[in-house]
Amino acid sequence: MNNQPSSTVACIGMGVIGCGWAAHFLGQGYGVQAWDPAPGGEQRLQEFLDLAWPAMEQLGLAAGADRSRVTFCATTEEAISGALLVQENAPERLELKQSLLAELDQLCAPEVIIASSTSGYLISDMTEQCRHAPERVVVGHPFNPVYLLPLVEVVAGPQTSSAAMDRAVKIYESTGKTVMRLDKEVEGFVSDRLQEAMWREALHMVANGEATVEQLDLAITAGPGLRWALMGPMLTFHLAGGEGGMAHMLDHFGPSLQSPWTRLVAPELTTELRDAVVEGCLDEAAGRTVADLVEERDRGLVKILQALRAGD
Repeated sequence: MNNQPSSTVACIGMGVIGCGWAAHFLGQGYGVQAWDPAPGGEQRLQEFLDLAWPAMEQLGLAAGADRSRVTFCATTEEAISGALLVQENAPERLELKQSLLAELDQLCAPEVIIASSTSGYLISDMTEQCRHAPERVVVGHPFNPVYLLPLVEVVAGPQTSSAAMDRAVKIYESTGKTVMRLDKEVEGFVSDRLQEAMWREALHMVANGEATVEQLDLAITAGPGLRWALMGPMLTFHLAGGEGGMAHMLDHFGPSLQSPWTRLVAPELTTELRDAVVEGCLDEAAGRTVADLVEERDRGLVKILQALRAGD
């Protein structure tokens, strides 16, 4: 939990992830200075907080948490003033992130950590235009909803200093995040690479008429997804090996790794495949709006997280 209620974080870019970060930091007792170039950003943030705050209250807020401690700023200079962490949340366009990070690098004092919420770009690519202190720029990749899911992947690049990584990890941990520190960069990091493999296979199955969107979701929510809330894929398969554990699992099922059970190359995203996936999601939603589904998801996540905490 945050022991520095007067600390301030800058959130640059206020889409879903930026608003999620703002909500998270506010819920942990930090002040937030937000900036977004698009009109209506302040209203979007307040509407987002209206939706997120009840679930955060259920899960538990830190001492000093106050959603009114957010300031929507007119410029990036104003937003980063006095911030101990600058969280960049611009859209996933490499050129945009390069120019924005270069601007933030020039504006911020060298000791300020700049973290990008990118879902997969390498720090070495994003910091090509940084000339001031690129060694303090890291990836700080969260998971949606940022205000509930604890994981953040903190990833270094070739120029990132160990001291900057240490500070970034300490800041995120002080806000209640579970930090995965990766000192070797790889596109997509860890969790998104795992998700992408499943996503590609799911798209193949829709494209080939092998499963519907609803069946694909049910295959996870009623099956391995329940186990994954407790243990990841490796320990899950370790248990599947019985008393022999993973050694037995690999020895027994190793030959099946050569079986055609998966297709990791992404399918061509044709108009027909796109429409089938979109229509399948709308059918599964059954009239529920995105806001309805977010509220339903958050209620479920709160219950899962509360149950996991109770078991500690």
